[in-house]
Amino acid sequence: MDMLRSNIDEQRRRLQQELHEPLDRIARRLRGAWPERGPVTTVLQNSIRELPHCTYLYALNTGGIQICDNVSHAGLLPEHYGRDRSQRPYMKELVPADGFLLSEAYISLIGRRPSLTALQLVRDADGTALGFLGADFDLRNLPHSGDLYEESTEWRQIKGDPSIRGTVFLQTRTDSLMDRDMDSVLSVLEELFSERGVFQCVLHFSSSRATVWTLEDPYRYRILTHDALSEPDTCLAFPRMPYPDTALMPAEAIPEILENLKALRFADETVYLRSSSINLFNGMISLTFSCDGSHYMTWKEFLDRSVGFWLGDTG
Repeated sequence: MDMLRSNIDEQRRRLQQELHEPLDRIARRLRGAWPERGPVTTVLQNSIRELPHCTYLYALNTGGIQICDNVSHAGLLPEHYGRDRSQRPYMKELVPADGFLLSEAYISLIGRRPSLTALQLVRDADGTALGFLGADFDLRNLPHSGDLYEESTEWRQIKGDPSIRGTVFLQTRTDSLMDRDMDSVLSVLEELFSERGVFQCVLHFSSSRATVWTLEDPYRYRILTHDALSEPDTCLAFPRMPYPDTALMPAEAIPEILENLKALRFADETVYLRSSSINLFNGMISLTFSCDGSHYMTWKEFLDRSVGFWLGDTG
């Protein structure tokens, strides 16, 4: 989550740098037109070209009431004159001392789209606050600078459905088709990972199926039922491919990982493994237990933990 937040913060810093100066210029132009609807609207019409990604430009008094039409690149929307925006998310945030605010993202009322608003305080020549210049942006229209964020490899535990956790000791594991043929299933999966280009798998023990993604066709998944997973001939449907050099999970670790998953499935009749995922490139394992709690960790952290650790026997 820290990496995700860091990436978001960096994008916001870049947007602030891009928007602050032009909004400040436009706000200064509004001084002479304030608070007349026609002149204010005209200033915004002549200025919106300086904000190529802006959806709507408008002006508000200090009470959050709109004093002009909405201005867009396509024209005017006069029906927004007099609109009360005082309860919108961006009006409830604290405006910094420099008078510029880039709001947190929110869902727009009109388009139901993820959006954000930039506010610039409008002051008269003496520095007295007159109101705000507002600029709305649809997130899909904003430029994105930088790379996609990297997923954290830090151990994460996520709680699931409270109703399931509350009844966990009233349930008992029932053998699934996969449970009855586990060794064959794991042998097929080992072959798919190490020799057949599968780089991600979500293994559903209780419903006896696996969802897999392959290097050859990474944007589409395949669902393998118990019949396919227990049949070694299934491997022939996947072309042979070399193990990826950029995988964070080494090929030699895969057999031990699969054996440990098997052990967690059968270790206890009440607290047992329901599903698991393996991603070679992330080098990550996820575990979801019968109590509906999930854990995400690196393959090495997974192998460093005994079965007793997961069942609460840390002695």
